[in-house]
Amino acid sequence: MKLSQFKFDLPLNLIAQHPSKAREEARLMVVHRDTGKIEHKIFRDVMNYFDDQDVMIVNNTKVFPARLYGRKEKTGAKIEVFLLRELSRQNRLWDVIVDPARKIRVGNKLYFGEDDSLVAEVIDNTTSRGRTIRFLYDGPDEEFKDLLDALGETPLPKYIKRKPDDTDKERYQTVYAKYEGAVAAPTAGLHFSKELIKRLEIKGVKFAEVTLHTGLGTFRPIEVEDLSKHKMDAEYFRIDEQCVKIVNQAKETGHRICAIGTTSMRAIESSVTASSLLKPDEGWTNVFVHPPYKFSIANALITNFHLPKTSLIIMVSAFAGYELIMEAYQVAIKEKYRFFSYGDAMLII
Repeated sequence: MKLSQFKFDLPLNLIAQHPSKAREEARLMVVHRDTGKIEHKIFRDVMNYFDDQDVMIVNNTKVFPARLYGRKEKTGAKIEVFLLRELSRQNRLWDVIVDPARKIRVGNKLYFGEDDSLVAEVIDNTTSRGRTIRFLYDGPDEEFKDLLDALGETPLPKYIKRKPDDTDKERYQTVYAKYEGAVAAPTAGLHFSKELIKRLEIKGVKFAEVTLHTGLGTFRPIEVEDLSKHKMDAEYFRIDEQCVKIVNQAKETGHRICAIGTTSMRAIESSVTASSLLKPDEGWTNVFVHPPYKFSIANALITNFHLPKTSLIIMVSAFAGYELIMEAYQVAIKEKYRFFSYGDAMLII
């Protein structure tokens, strides 16, 4: 398939700027793959589609405050530094994106905090906007992390046209987030409250946890028309024995297995045995799922509504079928569903 097939007109006012008042009160579109039927529900109604021994696979990654604002030495020019990943804890080396990139050169020192409590030096160019920086901080690791947390800002996507507030620290994080490392939230999971999870567990639904640290590559524009030529940025993932046991038992007994979000789906599709079972694994994945694709593990998916021509809507189309998803998205636009990270949800069964 071609990238241009995933273009559609999305009114900008449908990109959600704030989360729903309560996590489980977002709207839920239910799409039936076998019949093409589309239902309109509230997210808490997800309870009605899962039974005893069904499994939900969630991504327990935790978003860290990745966006820093500082100034350049000598000129005092304001700069934004977006932390992507830690390269060396011992040497305080990080891969980052800088803006404005043309002003940030190797050897420059960058100052953060009103009292310049944190200083970094640019030591390498990685891409046009990418840099490797070394933080010049000699204190203990815990103090350094606390300083980054204090100076950093919740990394809301650029399509959310407002400054983060205290609400975002809680709501741009799943209630089951455990392992810090993501620069973007696994947004399908944002709709689950602790109470909804408890009600699902009482019903007999099991939760299996994977970790995939979402990077900015998930949202990076695809620049090739031929999808087979697109290369995804690698993201760290981990699947443990406990998750594998829960998922494979459900698969072998014919129960519903639902990936909560495209990140969970990417993780499990990165670790499949020859007999189409899940296996434990840890490492980096650059799997890019696009039609046609045979999914091995999950037979249901909960996901948000995505932007045109992104790897996310392409994966969803591979799972549910291109024509059905394009129809569902036109219905979503007509019915004014909210799109993107703080938007509404879709359940595909």
